[in-house]
Amino acid sequence: MLDLILDSLRVVALSTKTNFRSVTSREVALFQGPYGWAEFSPFVEYSDRESVPWLVSAIEAAFVEPLPLLREVVSINATLPAVDGPRQIAEILDLFSGARVVKIKVGGSLADDLARIANVRQLRPDAAIRIDVNGLWSVDQAEDFLNQVGEIEYVEQPCATIDELRELKRRIRIKIVGDEIIRKADDPFAVNLEGAIDILMLKVAPLGGIRRALEIANYHKIPIAVSSALESAVGISHGLRLAAIAPELNYASGLGTGALLAQDVAELPIINGEIQVKDIAPDRQALKNFAVSSQRLNWWVNRIRMTWNAGANTMISERGWDR
Repeated sequence: MLDLILDSLRVVALSTKTNFRSVTSREVALFQGPYGWAEFSPFVEYSDRESVPWLVSAIEAAFVEPLPLLREVVSINATLPAVDGPRQIAEILDLFSGARVVKIKVGGSLADDLARIANVRQLRPDAAIRIDVNGLWSVDQAEDFLNQVGEIEYVEQPCATIDELRELKRRIRIKIVGDEIIRKADDPFAVNLEGAIDILMLKVAPLGGIRRALEIANYHKIPIAVSSALESAVGISHGLRLAAIAPELNYASGLGTGALLAQDVAELPIINGEIQVKDIAPDRQALKNFAVSSQRLNWWVNRIRMTWNAGANTMISERGWDR
């Protein structure tokens, strides 16, 4: 299987429209199998071990028959990075055509974050607001901010640890979403989420694929939301498939982040706040135009080999996908 992956491997670098958590160019590796195109795109600083579920997810997408869909379109939220000023905020919100929910990245200056949220409320008075902290706050910082922020739908990963999340949950009434607490865990099934979060965030690639993400959700029996990891249209299409398969989906999905890319390998338009669930194949000209250098391609080839040996081969063998 590894040879099949490397035979069709293409790697592209996709510029972003704005600084997104210090990312201004997103490198993604794409390969093809009998069930279509897949994406392997752990961030470049991730270790081989942390990249294992990302490769397993891509192998599932390319080599395993997809599960049947329960819905054909998925509602998405707008995603607002840490930008300032009404004009730039408005420009980014306009990229998410018809989105009725806005997720705002926070965790920097308290004053700047509150001002950004106020600007969104002024520009989109009917939109539901959710905030994403990426675990940057202490419990006291989170409580202080949430006492000032006003009405929001939920706060995503306000603190880094389970104990901090439990303590915060005792102090506030706002719903808490767990993201990093599960997707960065060595064993997502071993994390005791009781009393810590209200909603579980599922991301296909870092959780090891659609089937494993659903298994994790079923095991913890907590309501879910679905989001992306700033992937290309290929990777987003598999996140959309997860959202379309989930038995219950009560929250708009963070799967519109392709709008933040200045370049992409295929079109996945947002129409009236929704994206159609469909198979995506990269445009051949885009693969050529955005291809990385031969040196970077070799780096990715080596990364895939190392990730395979770090545990991806074991995981796919356990699932019987290597037969």
